[in-house]
Amino acid sequence: MRVSLLIPAYNERDNIVPLLDHIAGFFNDNNINDWEAIIIDDGSTDGTWEVLNENLHKHPNIRAIRHRKNLGVSDALLTGFLESRGKYLVYFPADLQFHLDDVLLMVKKAESDGFDIVLGKKIGKYEKKFVSYVYNRLSSWLFNLPVSDLNSIKVMSREVLEWIPIRKDWHRFIVPLAYNEGFTVTEIDVTLYPRVHGSSKFKGLGRVLVGFLDLISVKFQITFSKKPMLFFGSLALISMLLGTIIGFIAFYLRFVLHHGYRPLIFLVSLLILMGLILFTVGFLGELIAAQNDRLNLFLRRVEKKK
Repeated sequence: MRVSLLIPAYNERDNIVPLLDHIAGFFNDNNINDWEAIIIDDGSTDGTWEVLNENLHKHPNIRAIRHRKNLGVSDALLTGFLESRGKYLVYFPADLQFHLDDVLLMVKKAESDGFDIVLGKKIGKYEKKFVSYVYNRLSSWLFNLPVSDLNSIKVMSREVLEWIPIRKDWHRFIVPLAYNEGFTVTEIDVTLYPRVHGSSKFKGLGRVLVGFLDLISVKFQITFSKKPMLFFGSLALISMLLGTIIGFIAFYLRFVLHHGYRPLIFLVSLLILMGLILFTVGFLGELIAAQNDRLNLFLRRVEKKK
């Protein structure tokens, strides 16, 4: 297979038949027989799975897999990846806000120019434009990315998902993680169409908070996972330096001005102790990082022998 479409679907009952027709029409119009589509029903409760079963027999190049409960887009992509056979993997939402004609252009861009990841830059009205803008700007700044829109369809070489570990809700960080590992990234304009059926599943302040905390977590992993002492040691030095400065101030107040202030002594003790704890955490992190490097080296040697 040349391309595998990975299509997570959660409570998209009314979109399933139009989606299947869109995929089949695209395959027929472009005379495509080396693509496959895998729809992952992510624990839908609205009858999505039943509609899929009723209509799949008409479409031999489309398969469906079901999660027993809603696990999220990241797990849906991993499930689809394990079932896929394509050289290129495409994250394509089931809501039909994107069309496969743009995906074809993205695949051709990846093949002709050798990019590992091609992103779609949305052109059109977007419901969460401000939140997406803030997230994209923060991501570009934190990870120094050469692209401007991470919340869109993606074409990826198979090696990307083979190499990048994806935790829950980390599908939105595939690009930063891959770019950090040396995979090449670009983007092209794609049209964003209005949603006809259903509603967005990514709503609420909670989603924004989770996304922000995940952003910080990914940044920490990329920047400090190889050198944890750089982070914890820096905090330890700052804490101990503040403790030392405040200790001199407390000494001056007590023995020069003869005006003791007990809370300062407690603060000095706290800062020094915190510094020592952070240094200990940093050393433990370095030991874990060293073991991880040894494991990766061992796995690479085993893979090379194969």
